[in-house]
Amino acid sequence: MTMVRWQNIEKVVVVGLGITGLSVVKHLLSLPKSLDIRVIDTRDCPPGRDELPNSVQLHSGSWNVDWLLEADLVVTNPGIALATPEIQQVLHANIPVVGDIELFAWQVSKPVIAITGSNGKSTVTDWTGSVAKAMGLTVGVGGNIGVPALDLLKQDADLYVLELSSFQLETTSSLKPKAAAFLNLSEDHMDRYQGMTDYREAKLRIFDQAESCIVNADDKATYPDTPKNVVEFSLSKACRYHLMVADDVEWLAVDEQPICATSDLSLVGRHNVANALVVLALLNESSFDIVQGVEALKSYNGLTHRCQVVADNQGVKWVNDSKATNVASTLAALAGLELSGKLYLLVGGVGKGADFSELAPVLANLNVQLCCFGEDGHEFMPLHTSAQSFETMADIVRWVAPQVESGDMVLLSPACASFDQFNNFMARGDAFTELANNYA
Repeated sequence: MTMVRWQNIEKVVVVGLGITGLSVVKHLLSLPKSLDIRVIDTRDCPPGRDELPNSVQLHSGSWNVDWLLEADLVVTNPGIALATPEIQQVLHANIPVVGDIELFAWQVSKPVIAITGSNGKSTVTDWTGSVAKAMGLTVGVGGNIGVPALDLLKQDADLYVLELSSFQLETTSSLKPKAAAFLNLSEDHMDRYQGMTDYREAKLRIFDQAESCIVNADDKATYPDTPKNVVEFSLSKACRYHLMVADDVEWLAVDEQPICATSDLSLVGRHNVANALVVLALLNESSFDIVQGVEALKSYNGLTHRCQVVADNQGVKWVNDSKATNVASTLAALAGLELSGKLYLLVGGVGKGADFSELAPVLANLNVQLCCFGEDGHEFMPLHTSAQSFETMADIVRWVAPQVESGDMVLLSPACASFDQFNNFMARGDAFTELANNYA
């Protein structure tokens, strides 16, 4: 029990309600110490307000700086930038500002595996959890994906597997993962960071107290700046977790030991071969016997909203990759494609200040019809001669459905956030899935 952490803390202000904020409030109420808990949410009607106990005061619709400056601890939602003027006032007053992952770190007593990166982290997190469960472990999987980290503590797990965003890592300093992975770095959230250096530094915090630091030998930006226990994975170089060819078969290998043929993996695409290497690395470096998990590694068939075939009718595949909220995710989806017909690619939404020009040379080599929609859909129009503009995703599907032929693919891989027209990428993916099933 880490009550020593709470010795001088009486007043806690939680900034931001919703799923994460509620999990923080419930956790604080579960502690053996009685705390004065208050919640601030700048939304007029924040989600979760009906579930707040009467003992917890809520200030909604604006900031309450008096509350913030009276606090002994401020627990902020990852969606709120530390650069926000009100949070800066708290920091200047030397009041600690943490997030839910830091509270989790204060409490957790079992091994933790942690994953960050610009792309692939949800797949690696879920895949690692699936393989660990197949090995007979009780596993809590969550963080930035699915279940908030603090809610996982209620399941007395043998192992916790956490996806961590750069936003979550900004307010985390005490987490000590058995193994942590930084998968890759590409431009994202440039509306929140001053540049790639700031964004990378936030991600690198995952290694601060990790026992094993798993890095991508094909992406030098993933290496910590100070010497640590670095373990490499690579699709192209010889290192600890790499690919080897034996008897004309390509294998995932640990050192020189072949573990699993890449052709046996259920997930398609080279990015998923790299993801499989990371799953092996995370579990092996955490001292689990990966041989026990090989069948689960092979059979894992992916996350909802991530390159997921949601309809397949008369040879036309409809693929939901709504989780592709940045350019690199969409590039990864396109790199893994094997297609005999035409690709109808749906892109657009909230661009977050990104540069989409990297897509142009890839699209130039594809038989593609580019369908652009949403708030920043117009930014994709110069990328390909086929580009057409639409108001909504539904407009695109209505237009596409009558003309698709066997061998074609309709792929939602938007390279943008969803908040212009949907609550989140899941809602966007669900809407696409429903449209696909109606029109396919």
